[in-house]
Amino acid sequence: QVQLVESGGGSVQAGGSLRLTCEVPRYTAYSSYCMGWFRQAPGKGREGVAHVDSEGRTTYANSVKGRFTISRDNAKSTLYLQMNRLKPEDSAMYYCAADPNQIHCTYCSGEFCYKGVPDFEYRGQGTQVTASS
Repeated sequence: QVQLVESGGGSVQAGGSLRLTCEVPRYTAYSSYCMGWFRQAPGKGREGVAHVDSEGRTTYANSVKGRFTISRDNAKSTLYLQMNRLKPEDSAMYYCAADPNQIHCTYCSGEFCYKGVPDFEYRGQGTQVTASS
């Protein structure tokens, strides 16, 4: 089992910024993984936020385009999510996820996936993000 560890969540005023970090064990083939962030708010379903594939290509949910940036540092086995101009509707638990088989990066774009795409193989415990008005 691969343990992903998120950090960087917190509470900010609407319009503020946060940077989430996800550490992936260095013994993994991290650079070849499809990586993503998804979020879940209380009483709501899971929503894909952003993906980045092994070549650095990215996709975003429509609701965060232009405000959030996903990036990866393969040398540090670390994934980031820079979140700017946060809105109250961005408040949720944010999870880092890894897909060694690249399925999500092939068949998902932002919050949309083809029917039948399985869950990410690995995910973290989550970090809470709250933006208050």
